[in-house]
Amino acid sequence: MVTNKSILNGVLLVNKSAGMTSHDVVQRIRKLIGQRRVGHTGTLDPMATGLLAVCLGSATKIARFVSDMDKTYEADIRLGRTSKTYDAEGVDANQPEQTVPHVSQSELELLLSEFVGVIRQKVPVFSAVRIGGKRLYKLARKGISTDIPEREIEIKRIEIMDFSPPHLRIQVSCTKGTYIRSLAHDIGRRLECGGYLADLERLNIGHLNVNDALTLEQIANHRDNGTLANHLLDYDDVLDYGAILIRDEFRQFVESGRQPRNTDILGIEGAFRPGDRILLKDDRGSVLAVGIAGVASDSISGSAQQNSLFNYVRVLN
Repeated sequence: MVTNKSILNGVLLVNKSAGMTSHDVVQRIRKLIGQRRVGHTGTLDPMATGLLAVCLGSATKIARFVSDMDKTYEADIRLGRTSKTYDAEGVDANQPEQTVPHVSQSELELLLSEFVGVIRQKVPVFSAVRIGGKRLYKLARKGISTDIPEREIEIKRIEIMDFSPPHLRIQVSCTKGTYIRSLAHDIGRRLECGGYLADLERLNIGHLNVNDALTLEQIANHRDNGTLANHLLDYDDVLDYGAILIRDEFRQFVESGRQPRNTDILGIEGAFRPGDRILLKDDRGSVLAVGIAGVASDSISGSAQQNSLFNYVRVLN
């Protein structure tokens, strides 16, 4: 999506390398493309690799919706030792090795199933979460103890990829805000041998996949060749929502938040229920707004008059 030769607008899928913060990636892209309006949609720890969705230009309007998408990770958990940071950075080299218990595949699957579903998860002590305006990791470095907050998150799936003690490699699908570091720590504690996150790759953000992402080096090459715009995703490439298509003459009323009526509607894309996020599109398929469905997709009739078919959340045009 490019509306100006000098400004890039769209979502860029980046394959982040280890050792960089998400902010580092954003800063590099700002310098590469020469524009300030760039933002990521969900932090990856510096040690982690994989998919980072970066919004350019006007696409920063949908950053919150991308951030809300479920994530899928592949994690390598090192069992037999603990870490104060729950990852490799906080491991004490002098810490004695604990014996990893002998468990069968079925026993391990049963144990991991205890973490699947809606759970309360404590955030890591060394995290950027604020308590009383202070970052937790800064308090921890100063030795200041405080109550560690919990978050309600949902782990939708845990699949064992390999179990070769002391390493356990799993794939995890979860809602936003889930700390895989905390999950690794909790699994080690449940096995009574300790554990920490040794390696992490983000594979998916919603339906977006790391295999479609570019490295920073590839982004620089496409910038030099003038082909970077070909790799930017439009709103409807990213937001996997149903949609209401409206007549062209209604387009002028979208910015003021006017409610569409049945007579303004050309058609429906996909299926949705009341309360679902949906898109408002014009007759050319351009996304004009994100909103909340007031009725189910199969209840919108061309003859019956409905109120609140589409409740605006964000106008995008």
